[in-house]
Amino acid sequence: MKDALDYKATLNLPQTEFPMRANLSEREPEMLRRWDTMHLYQSLREARKGREMWILHDGPPYANGRIHMGHALNKILKDMIVKSRSMVGHDAVYVPGWDCHGLPIEHQVDKELGPKAAEVPVPDKRRLCRAYAEKYIDIQREEFKRLGVLGDWDRPYLTMDYRYEANILRELGKFIETGGVYRGLKPVHWCTTCLTALAEAEVEYQDHTSPSIYVVFPLTSDPAALDPALAGAELGVVIWTTTPWTLPANLAIVVHPAEEYVVFRSEGRYYLTAAKLMEETVRKCRLAAPAVVARIPGARLDGAVARHPWLNQPSPIFTAEYVTMDQGTGLVHTAPGHGADDYDTGIKHNLPVYNPVDDLGRFVPQVAHFAGMNVWEANRAIIDHLRAQGRLLHAEDFQHTYPHCWRCKNPILFRATNQWFISMETGGLRRRALEAIRQVQWIPPWGEERIFGMIANRPDWCISRQRAWGVPIAVFDCASCGTILAERRLVEHVASLMDREGADAWFARPVHELVPTGTRCPKCGGAEFTKETDILDVWFDSGVSQAAVLRVRPDQRWPAEMYLEGSDQHRGWFHSSLLAAVGVQGGAPYRSVLTHGFVVDGDGRKMSKSLGNVIAPQEVIKKYGAEVLRLWVAAEDYRDDIRLSEEILTRLAEGYRRIRNTCRYLLGNLADFDPARDAVPAAELLPIDRWILHRLQQLTQRVRTAYEQYEFHSLYHGLHNFCAVDLSAFYLDVLKDRVYTSGRTSRLRRSAQTAMHEVLVSLVRLMAPVLSFTADEVWQYIRMPAKPDSVHLAEFPAVRPDLLDEALERDWDRLLRVREQVLVALEAARKEKTIGSAQEAAVEVEAADPEYAFLAAQRETLETICIVSALTVRRADPAHGGPADGRPVVRVRRATGHKCQRCWNYRETVGRSAAHPAVCDRCLAVLEAQ
Repeated sequence: MKDALDYKATLNLPQTEFPMRANLSEREPEMLRRWDTMHLYQSLREARKGREMWILHDGPPYANGRIHMGHALNKILKDMIVKSRSMVGHDAVYVPGWDCHGLPIEHQVDKELGPKAAEVPVPDKRRLCRAYAEKYIDIQREEFKRLGVLGDWDRPYLTMDYRYEANILRELGKFIETGGVYRGLKPVHWCTTCLTALAEAEVEYQDHTSPSIYVVFPLTSDPAALDPALAGAELGVVIWTTTPWTLPANLAIVVHPAEEYVVFRSEGRYYLTAAKLMEETVRKCRLAAPAVVARIPGARLDGAVARHPWLNQPSPIFTAEYVTMDQGTGLVHTAPGHGADDYDTGIKHNLPVYNPVDDLGRFVPQVAHFAGMNVWEANRAIIDHLRAQGRLLHAEDFQHTYPHCWRCKNPILFRATNQWFISMETGGLRRRALEAIRQVQWIPPWGEERIFGMIANRPDWCISRQRAWGVPIAVFDCASCGTILAERRLVEHVASLMDREGADAWFARPVHELVPTGTRCPKCGGAEFTKETDILDVWFDSGVSQAAVLRVRPDQRWPAEMYLEGSDQHRGWFHSSLLAAVGVQGGAPYRSVLTHGFVVDGDGRKMSKSLGNVIAPQEVIKKYGAEVLRLWVAAEDYRDDIRLSEEILTRLAEGYRRIRNTCRYLLGNLADFDPARDAVPAAELLPIDRWILHRLQQLTQRVRTAYEQYEFHSLYHGLHNFCAVDLSAFYLDVLKDRVYTSGRTSRLRRSAQTAMHEVLVSLVRLMAPVLSFTADEVWQYIRMPAKPDSVHLAEFPAVRPDLLDEALERDWDRLLRVREQVLVALEAARKEKTIGSAQEAAVEVEAADPEYAFLAAQRETLETICIVSALTVRRADPAHGGPADGRPVVRVRRATGHKCQRCWNYRETVGRSAAHPAVCDRCLAVLEAQ
């Protein structure tokens, strides 16, 4: 049946200029320029003015190098949270920051200077460090903005800003006033390459091979005092160590008071070890025919004395609870100058804090046999010397993790040096910090116990560093008597100079210009002073950002609602910020702390250049756009390590296209829809349109809850499934017939458009914190009254009670179950060649009451959602046997009539119109009305 009219031209097909191809690598920079031109961040601040503040305080990255994927993950997570809080209605200010001082930057400057680095005056080196930091702040700023991160990029906080440097010093002054700051000789992590003390957070533990040795210390006190059976025995106290280089500093041996120790005889010699470790010691040292001759409680060993294996000096035996029985001999070689536990034992028993190793890791001249040797080289020499003295029982290589410098990657030493510390006990700092931890929400919850354990067991905070690029410890020594002048008023005087000149003032000005006029030594009355050369730990710099930023800037407040960083920051920024705030302000600087895992490859391996598995964010942006990176952050569970691979990116790009195309399709069907003019009241919408809006309210509630609880992977999957399943696979597919073929301004079409408009506006707002570029791109094409210039100025849609309808949902659940049966039957008919497309089918559904009554009332709706040309509902006759399981029976046959050339349904009415013989009566009515 032919007709000369082109009926395609009479259909309401989608029309939109919104591009199908995202072309994100080009379109995103255009969007960024638009945001800059319209001053989006400033407009957002104006729009939220007077609202309740919500502050995510930015943990400052180092201004060193280009950003990597860990930076991208971190900044996108922060951006999603800040934007979501803004769209809830908060005044969510985001001030980015940079950590500008410290070893990473000074190390790079030294590398660029080469051999002349040591000759460059400190003020000149500091200028070079500042220039280096400024360079990478500018680079990183643009790279962070390229990710779509909104923030006060024109006014970030920098730890090298003069005012910030001065405020670092003021916070130190407050600590000094509490009496908690002191200078002492204590073991600290020391890098012999970088020539500075290191914080725990600056130490990396890597695989290392050390010499493992068993050494005999001859007992010089009377063994019979331990057990009468030992009278006259020459007893050897066996210790085990993996640091032979610390033996020249040995001053004691420690045992556990509650453990049992044994003396055993082997080949005429007597040895003392822990009972639990005797068998392992015998095996390792190949001691033949061991026989236990005495069992001694650890507490009884307290006060016995051994002799150093080659030096003519005593090594007394003490007890301590920290001795473990997992390896070794249960007798711990103790050098107070080379270990934290050793130091505590030494202080308890008035032992000197002896460290015979210089800053370069060489033994000082006073060390017999090994003077001038590097400690790593001395290990072998010490082993040979022990063997020659007859004190070595066994030596072998030992594989274990060992601390390395985070910057130069070399193994480090634990050695006693004069450093500045903040006491964990003065003023109850440890106790108060532990109490503050319990007042904070930790996300995930395990973070609470992790940081609690770290604070509970940490030593005093070593805050001094032996470098040039940082904030000075503004303390003076009396030139006459050496008395330390550490006072808050002196620190404040220097800070006032730094307000104008920065920390450079300390290094550029002579000492008499740094102390207030009339300053005198409180001990000798002297007026000449020297200034401290150490600088502050950079973790102190960033740790006081809660005071230097949150308490100073008018657009911030203390405490912050959230700190968010990688899980390594429990020992880093979260840790130092907590101590800095509790010590001075009396409480935690954050109400909640969220941590994320690390980026690994698709196989779960750490990304490294040596493995060749590093994926740079710049490469991903160039190929896929930043939007796919943002989707990756949302789609993965950030609480664990986050996998990234080409396969994962490809899959996410496909998911992105599905969401984009759904938005495009909705826009296309709304080309002629003016909500102010054409919207249908909710109560008058068709049931299927009310159903999709009911589903939209459920999605809105789930997504808003996911944002509130930081369950980003849940919200991504919710949005994606709504687009892919509820919309594309069902609602929009079913809607095509009504939207395309109904009258352009008909109630039928306007009902669908009203629902689609509501869906699109809500979807775009819900996805804006994640898909920031695409949401704002779509937003520009949406027609709505009083629309903000950017979706980021809008707020999340509220859940509308008038669109929630539980009874309607129950009805639709029943309909959709029957639809599934029909689709199965249609597929079977298709395989049997009974039909081609579903529109060639006529379906009969046979059901018993009460299902029959329900389906009969919904017959037209069921026909529509099954996309068939005809559907009848027939009551099952119990006399002739109905459905065995109570479920409807579905039968499919080929539809009668002819195919309408306009709607493609098969109808008996096709051919009845002389004017339009190729269309059905429904399409004819539309054509005649146009």
